[in-house]
Amino acid sequence: MLTMIFACDVDGAIGKDGDLPWRQSTDLQHFKQITLGGTIVMGRKTWESLPGKLPNRTHLVMTRSSREDVDTITFQEVLQLSKEQEIFIIGGGEIYQLFLPHTNKIHRTIIHCKVKDADTFAPEIDMEIFAVTNSNVVERSARDEYDMTFELLERI
Repeated sequence: MLTMIFACDVDGAIGKDGDLPWRQSTDLQHFKQITLGGTIVMGRKTWESLPGKLPNRTHLVMTRSSREDVDTITFQEVLQLSKEQEIFIIGGGEIYQLFLPHTNKIHRTIIHCKVKDADTFAPEIDMEIFAVTNSNVVERSARDEYDMTFELLERI
C-alpha cells in the first residue's frame, strides 16, 4: 500500500527554499508516530534536506544518480514493494505528484498559515477520489508556530 504524508499551508504550500516553511514540533511528532518502523520513500532534494537518517525507518531515495549514503529505488520498484508492505511517500512535490494516482491513504497536516513565496506544493487532491475519514484540529503548543489540523484521507 502507498501512503503519502505531508504538511501544507492552507493553500497547499509544502516548501520554501528547500526547507519546511514553519517549525511545528507537534507535526514532526505526528510524522514520527506514523512512519516509525516503516519504509519511507523520497526524492533526492528531500533526502538532502534531512539532518541524516531518521531513526528506525528504512530510507529509499528516488534519484537518477547512484549514491553511497542511502539506498536508491526506481518508481517501478516502489510500486512493486508497495504490494508487499506499506510505503510512506514523504516528498517532495514532484514525488507526491508522481505517486498520487497510486496512493491509497494520505496523512495531511494543514498548518493554519499562508506561506509567502512558497516554491513547492502538495498535489491537488481530487475529493471525488479521496474522502477525509478523520480530522482533528490541534492548537499550537509552545514549540509550534501555528495551529494545525491532522487529516486522514482515504481512496474511495
